[in-house]
Amino acid sequence: MKFRNYLETIAGVDVYPMISLLIFFTFFTGLAIWAFKANKQYINEAKNLPLDNDNN
Repeated sequence: MKFRNYLETIAGVDVYPMISLLIFFTFFTGLAIWAFKANKQYINEAKNLPLDNDNN
């Protein structure tokens, strides 16, 4: 028996791909909005962290 046959026997299995797509789309949209609205000074500080030699 193939894997697809197992999935066809599960009731309501067709809703899982839609839920995962909705979660991915919501997360990606939220992250894009945050990136555009983020404080530019914070972004510059985070960008320069690997190059910062000060041990505060």
